[in-house]
Amino acid sequence: MYYAILAYHEEDIVESWSEEEDAALMSELLEINDRMVAQKSLGPAARLGSTRNAVTLRGRGVGMVVDGPFAETKEQLLGFYVVDFPTMEGAVAAARELRRANPTAVYEIRPISLYVPGASLPSGEGN
Repeated sequence: MYYAILAYHEEDIVESWSEEEDAALMSELLEINDRMVAQKSLGPAARLGSTRNAVTLRGRGVGMVVDGPFAETKEQLLGFYVVDFPTMEGAVAAARELRRANPTAVYEIRPISLYVPGASLPSGEGN
């Protein structure tokens, strides 16, 4: 069974770290990444960009794009997609495609500032 591990932190604190502090943390995280890759238990990992650069698609029909990830508290994060488009508009168009299949969902679109590819996860093991 696959799991998404979503890391939450206070954005202002993370952004206050010096380059050295951030690099030290990333070094530790990459050691964990390498260990999980060796164990063949890690798929793609991503560090999300700032919420100030995010938009949310919500509402009826084609929906409306609003600044920031302002999901209501009753909504829970249920999925994660990594897409590759040259502009935010391309990513919003992809979210609209997903919305056609699941029209009651809210999609947050956020740039990824760091992408660390992991090992492929074998199918059928542990499922």
